[in-house]
Amino acid sequence: MRAIIYARFSSDKQRESSIDDQTRICEQLASQKGFEVIAIHSDNHISGSIPVQQRPGGAKLLSDAIADRFDVLILESLDRLSRDQVEQERIVRRLEHRGMIIIGVADGYDSQMGGRKIMRGVRGLVNELYLDDLRHKTHRGQCGQVDRGYVAGGKSFGYDIVKTEVGSYYVINEEQARWVRFIFTKYSEGWSVQRIASELNKHGVMSPRNSTWAVSAIYGCAKKGNGVIHNELYAGKYVWNRSQWVKDPDTGKRQRFERTTDEWKVIDVPELRIIDADLWESVKRRRSAPALHGGPRVGKPTRTLFGGIMKCPLCGGAIIAINKKLYGCNMRKDRGPEVCTGVSFPREIADKRLLGALRDELLTDKAISEIEHKVQQIIANQQKNKAIESASSKARISELNGEISRLVDAIASIGLSESLKARLISAENEKAQLESQTPVTKIQPLANIDGAIKSKIKQITLDLQNTLESDIQSARNIIQNLFGEIQIKQEGETIYAEYDNAAEKLLMAIGGASLIVVAGAGFEPTTFGL
Repeated sequence: MRAIIYARFSSDKQRESSIDDQTRICEQLASQKGFEVIAIHSDNHISGSIPVQQRPGGAKLLSDAIADRFDVLILESLDRLSRDQVEQERIVRRLEHRGMIIIGVADGYDSQMGGRKIMRGVRGLVNELYLDDLRHKTHRGQCGQVDRGYVAGGKSFGYDIVKTEVGSYYVINEEQARWVRFIFTKYSEGWSVQRIASELNKHGVMSPRNSTWAVSAIYGCAKKGNGVIHNELYAGKYVWNRSQWVKDPDTGKRQRFERTTDEWKVIDVPELRIIDADLWESVKRRRSAPALHGGPRVGKPTRTLFGGIMKCPLCGGAIIAINKKLYGCNMRKDRGPEVCTGVSFPREIADKRLLGALRDELLTDKAISEIEHKVQQIIANQQKNKAIESASSKARISELNGEISRLVDAIASIGLSESLKARLISAENEKAQLESQTPVTKIQPLANIDGAIKSKIKQITLDLQNTLESDIQSARNIIQNLFGEIQIKQEGETIYAEYDNAAEKLLMAIGGASLIVVAGAGFEPTTFGL
């Protein structure tokens, strides 16, 4: 039987060699059972709470399972697969439904056992309680370190973290502290956050993430206390336990939730003050001032038809509405010309020409005729391929019937041997698989689908026209599906837009996923000036 080994270790209380140790005991079991190990998948430094499909090795494991490449999955124990009880049960059921055997070497799990459901239920509960207990102990330990005067968070710009045997603490990084004072001073003097980011990038100052500075790194969010100008540590106050991360059971991704203020720990640390109280209060007043006086602007974001769909030809960043009249590079607007010199062009003209091109491709008689012709070609090819597949399957079943008959005769004459038994089982399995496949259904004659094609095209284009007049966000969704990603190109003073032909995207919408592979034939990208 074909076997796959899966190993995983997280960074908590485990070593790099853990993967080798897990693999070794799994290989020993495979050898004892006579299994053929065809692949070994592993994940390093990944918690068991992360969904299997979001791990590199786990994704390969599931891919092999879907493709029926193995018969047995060998693990050290079920907690290597997942420490989340629901996730573990979902994956195990999926694999066992496909007839795959799951064996846990250390915990004794075997999907062929009668009481396997009880065993994995208990194991899953224990594994999940382990994670809950680990979170509680980790948080308790961090809380204790903060009470003892150490830090329990990440690094802040302007400080270095010094680690000792008993805990970690901040020390001021004088070079970075100079730029912290620069940011606060310029903001208090009325500089825009964009101008400050541009100036920092001009001087080659690295951001907290060792990249270029962006507006978000400087302004951040007042509620979350992030961003340079909201960080109270610069004013001599260490605030810990503002938030917690909770995994979304639907997506498996962690989401940040803010804790109530009574759960915060606020500690005075005057030795870590970088800016004086007057400068902090000056910046605080400007942050909370109405937009008219240079404070943050509050309101709905500008909504445009094509903002974010177009890509800058210079840096690859998104092109957005940079003001009421122009589209431009977001990197240029957010980080300054030192990061990207950017491009810009009139919004009104771009919207009209892009929508005009879309309507020309979808609404003219010539465009509709071309789309219908392509759909007919694709369906004709599908009919031909299905007929070939059907004939091939019937011929193979006939061959297998003859082979099975000869094998039965041979067994009746000379008796059952292991080789004859294996060949007979293989032939019967292949025949059963072919016979169980969905029978080929006859596709409607091409003449009968013309009306459906025209109806679908008209419906999609009508949806676009209606939503353009009433719902910008819905119109954006339709436009993005039809245009895809729009590449902006610049040649001298002339700016062009290039995108994959929208008629091709419409073919996919009409025909479904089965048409995607062949729908591109004969279509060229559309390019025109803005």
